[in-house]
Amino acid sequence: MNKNSLTTAVIAGLAGVAGIANMASAVDLNPDGLGQVLLYPYYTVNNEQNTLLSVVNTTSVGKAVKVRFLEGYNSREVLDFNLFLSPFDVWVASVFPLSDVVAGSSAAAIASSDNSCTAPQFTQGTVGGIGYQQFLNYAYIGPNADTGPTGLDRTREGHFEMITMSDIIAGSDLSVDTTHVAGVPPGCGGGSGGKTQAEVDFETGLDTTVPTSGIFGSAAILNAAQGTFYSYNADALDGFTSIRLDNNTGSLFPTLANVNDPGAPTATSYVFDNGVLLTSTWPAGQNIDAVSSLIDAANIYNQYESDGSFSGTDWVVTLPTKRFYVDPGTGLTTVVTPFEELFGENTDGLSCFLIGISIYDREEKTSTPTGCGFSPCPPGRPPSSLCYETNVVTFAPTGTNSILGSTLTSNITPIGATGWAGLNLEAATPGGPFATHALRPSTNLNVFTGLPITGFQATNFVNANVTAGVLANYSGAYRHRISRNCANAGGGCS
Repeated sequence: MNKNSLTTAVIAGLAGVAGIANMASAVDLNPDGLGQVLLYPYYTVNNEQNTLLSVVNTTSVGKAVKVRFLEGYNSREVLDFNLFLSPFDVWVASVFPLSDVVAGSSAAAIASSDNSCTAPQFTQGTVGGIGYQQFLNYAYIGPNADTGPTGLDRTREGHFEMITMSDIIAGSDLSVDTTHVAGVPPGCGGGSGGKTQAEVDFETGLDTTVPTSGIFGSAAILNAAQGTFYSYNADALDGFTSIRLDNNTGSLFPTLANVNDPGAPTATSYVFDNGVLLTSTWPAGQNIDAVSSLIDAANIYNQYESDGSFSGTDWVVTLPTKRFYVDPGTGLTTVVTPFEELFGENTDGLSCFLIGISIYDREEKTSTPTGCGFSPCPPGRPPSSLCYETNVVTFAPTGTNSILGSTLTSNITPIGATGWAGLNLEAATPGGPFATHALRPSTNLNVFTGLPITGFQATNFVNANVTAGVLANYSGAYRHRISRNCANAGGGCS
């Protein structure tokens, strides 16, 4: 290649990268943590824990955000509401066991002392003088039953998401309602029909515009009595929408399936795979695949510390888009690849998928799991399977012993007290009944194999050699590492 040609190629490459950086033309997983959509892989109120959460608006414009909590079995919605963030605002809340306030209750609830506007407001009751709202089981009981548990205890564990619906136009009535004056937004009350003024003005549709990027979030699982604290950052999706996604309070929309391309019904994703940018477009009706491709993993890797008394480890393995492939409540009559069965297809309140397991101690000693791989072996499930949308994999030598107090567990028997493990999410059994897990091909024939996951490792250490009465728990959380795999019938993925 001559010098002029090389210069032209370099300039073209830089222009392409600049275009990616400056055009919201495709959804991407932003490694810098800012976006239009935030995925929080875990909340729990089990084991006397609270989940503390926050979202930050880094921009000079207000944001209208849909906040949605989903239980861990089948990601049926247990609570959603609209949140109005003023410029440079922070909103914080705590998910807690309602039994702290209402004796005998098995539900989770959310409370916030923050002044930012929510619609509706948390007015069911108070805890410590702060308004709260109970999580609800309406989405999985009665005509909405899905063969899973129907009690309120199903609300105690799952994951949640925040989707920016629109930006608030500066100077509009909604902007005046929601912008803090001396620390208090003036429009969080005083509306009509039981609605706040902010909610009334939002519903006019006159005060918002296409959303931009700029929010980030985090959460932490806190047990104050034990002194444990597992914190993580939310995954940030950027370029999610080029149109307003405004929906009133009480609506189940927008969802992750509302990802869109500018001016088109399709959805395109940007995915980096071993330093190569892959651009994939899915046709209308398969938009959710664009989101799934961002977090699709062929393998996940992390470490474990587990000696049964001194240390323990849980892996949170959450599939934020799984419901769009397996839940009959979304209109499905057959399961959609990359998954294997509809939720409740066998009237067991499960939707299982096969995985592979590899495990090593610190000195490279390994073993091949036999039988089901997990222990104890669950009756009626395929070997080495995970069956929920929010899964917790424990590492305990004597069976399931979740440091997070999870009820959505499978156990891997560790080799020694410390080591690392990998879960193969492509998980085909050669000659067996399970096909390779693979997303539907994009229009340019890119096929991502594996499953769309997010999550983290939680580890706790206990120091028993301290003065009686002194807390001695040391906890940490570590994001999963992943490998990707993309194939293309026409050649390499691009």
